[in-house]
Amino acid sequence: MSDESSAKSAAADTRGRRTILLLAAVCVAPVVASYAVYYFFPRSAEVNYGKLLPTAPAPAIEGTTDDGAPFRLADLHGRWVMLAAGANGCDAACERALYATRQAHTMQGKERDRVVRVWLDAGGAPPSPELRAQHPGLVVARVPERVLAALPGTPPGIWLIDPLGNLVLSYPADPDIKGLAKDLTRLLRASRIG
Repeated sequence: MSDESSAKSAAADTRGRRTILLLAAVCVAPVVASYAVYYFFPRSAEVNYGKLLPTAPAPAIEGTTDDGAPFRLADLHGRWVMLAAGANGCDAACERALYATRQAHTMQGKERDRVVRVWLDAGGAPPSPELRAQHPGLVVARVPERVLAALPGTPPGIWLIDPLGNLVLSYPADPDIKGLAKDLTRLLRASRIG
């Protein structure tokens, strides 16, 4: 009998050890997995969609609106500015850029009044009246072509300017609308000005 009871006792001890090792493995596995993912699959440090620009004031942009009134970008200080520009008039790229800025602007809900949309035209035809009707609140200004050369990157494109007049982000002329809207939402939420 004693051999039988010692065999049962040894089997119970083995099961007990297995159970404890299994519990330890279940507890340690998530920690090991998290370290493995952190070190072997690093994420990008950037969470923004647009290209972050070095902190610098936006160039002094001056021109005229469609009705001949003077336009100065500096007059818009105190508000966020989504600036879209093109050198060839309002072609298909212009229409896509205007559509993207309108949608991103609309997605801001009650915060959209903090943002003004501007289209700079350095040549060619400005947006048609039909297109302008689809974009209420859009400021259209004619500027010399040298003004567009002062913007980082090459037009056509979209730039985001903060209420202090600094260039913040740049986007391609045909951006991902959700990415643009998400960047704008984050900035408006974080900003106490504008």
